[in-house]
Amino acid sequence: MFLIDSYQSLSLGRLELIIDKISPPAGTPRVSRMRLLKMLEKSMVAGTSTVLSGRAGTGKTSLALDFAQKCGRPVAWYKIDAPDADPTVFFDYLISSIRECRPRFGSTSLTSLSELMGVEHMTWLADAFVYELAEAYADPLLIVIEDLHLVSDSSWLVPFFSRLLPLLPSEVHLLITSRNLPAAPLWRMRSKQSLVVMDEATLAFTRSEAIALFESYGLTCDQASIALDHTNGRAGPLDESAAFLATFETKAEQD
Repeated sequence: MFLIDSYQSLSLGRLELIIDKISPPAGTPRVSRMRLLKMLEKSMVAGTSTVLSGRAGTGKTSLALDFAQKCGRPVAWYKIDAPDADPTVFFDYLISSIRECRPRFGSTSLTSLSELMGVEHMTWLADAFVYELAEAYADPLLIVIEDLHLVSDSSWLVPFFSRLLPLLPSEVHLLITSRNLPAAPLWRMRSKQSLVVMDEATLAFTRSEAIALFESYGLTCDQASIALDHTNGRAGPLDESAAFLATFETKAEQD
């Protein structure tokens, strides 16, 4: 990663890049959920891409980060913001994130992006991505694209990803987080084993996972079970409940 302050930006090509957007989040998840990590490992071996789909607070980013830290591959991370619906912005960031792991990525056939931003060019652009990823042997790579839903209405998105996902080299896996399901043309790739979707029901905490989370705060199984029933297993509210109870009990002991 770039050894510069996270508030600085890096000038690459036409765009001032915000470094935080192409850096994994800091820290580590409080608990590892082996059930989901095994599903991601199986998906990475069997197909080219995985989507973690669910509302805010369902644990998508925490799971993606935990998997990225444990998968044994270099990780290219890109966190999308709403202005990234502009394809020039999106592809500058995506290419730059991959260059963090493969510095020469894009140097052969992706040098004139400003001329290739029309929807009619997306198939060619996807082919160029695949070519660059497969051109020379490199370590297996995990590419994480966070919050794809923020650009889901963009006209270029389906043409690009519909072409890219089935053609990704076997040593490259794309992990996407999104609050909504992929558009229909991408969704249909599930039947071709190019795409695995882990939805909100899958991401929900089980009772044993909730107990492990609460135990990490020094709380009891009974407290975990009550909170699980109230939150329906959503990661964010469940963790907030545990943190609140732990703080409350600490203050009570001090009083």
